[in-house]
Amino acid sequence: MSDKFNILIFGATGNIGSYITQALLDARPHFGRFAIFTSPNSLQTKTEVLDKLRRQGVDILVGDIANADEVRKAYADFDTVVSALGRDALAAQIPLIELAAASASVRRFLPSEYGTDIEYGPASKDEKPHQQKLKVRAALAKLRDQLEYAYVVTGPYADYPFFLADVPAAPQAGSFDVKAAKAVLVGDGEGRISLSGCSDVGRFVVHALTHWDQAKYRALKLNSFTTTPKEILQEFEFQSGQRWKVEYTSLDELRKLEQEAWEKGTPLATLYTLRRIWAEGGTLYERRDNEDIGVVDTQSLQELVRDSIRRQLEK
Repeated sequence: MSDKFNILIFGATGNIGSYITQALLDARPHFGRFAIFTSPNSLQTKTEVLDKLRRQGVDILVGDIANADEVRKAYADFDTVVSALGRDALAAQIPLIELAAASASVRRFLPSEYGTDIEYGPASKDEKPHQQKLKVRAALAKLRDQLEYAYVVTGPYADYPFFLADVPAAPQAGSFDVKAAKAVLVGDGEGRISLSGCSDVGRFVVHALTHWDQAKYRALKLNSFTTTPKEILQEFEFQSGQRWKVEYTSLDELRKLEQEAWEKGTPLATLYTLRRIWAEGGTLYERRDNEDIGVVDTQSLQELVRDSIRRQLEK
């Protein structure tokens, strides 16, 4: 057991955290002690989820991530921290990182980096949704000598209710509406985009940890597949057995919607920005790093479209 990572997870029951936690549990023989750090509120509101984790041998540590003493206590006996905190809590990782570096036990920190590559090109540093992640990267870089780290960069999540989904609040940003048999494609629909299934995101984390010498200090570019909006539409049409109505949102129109949303301070602003970045090719790389950490099999567009159709029809 001494050579196995003892893992503590933040954000373990969230949107992507639940997939990461399950993937780590599925790979349990590779790891030692396993625990999650959760809030008193989650302890009350996610009883069923937490009880299931307990039955799987997960220790449930309850505390406030903003309380340094509670975090220090939680870090005892753990050498590896995995963060899956959501976008609104990304900045909270900085004190967690500093406490980890000062800890007598923590040696590795995997931050909540999943999603768009924030250092894709020169303009990336100016994108509003990237600012907190850039600060997290800066904090880790300062502590490189005290704490090992890696970034799991996955591109957008493919699963419903993420990319392969209807988007009632902002269909102009791109939408695949099964019940209405209608799609809205950004640009001309030919722009290539790399997507990751949520279960694959979890497996990417497992592979990063089990291939740590290859992963550490890198921003790993990982994904399930690369496709285009038109190819996605064709798959929805094939599986639903009908032709869909199609509309297009030009990049200029999307940029206008994005600017208006930021000026008004609406929650849709981040969505518009990310969809624009993806449409501009912000998930395409000279090479992907799947094979570097032993990832061979990934989810397919076909199975994820099938799941989206099922879940939309069940709504």
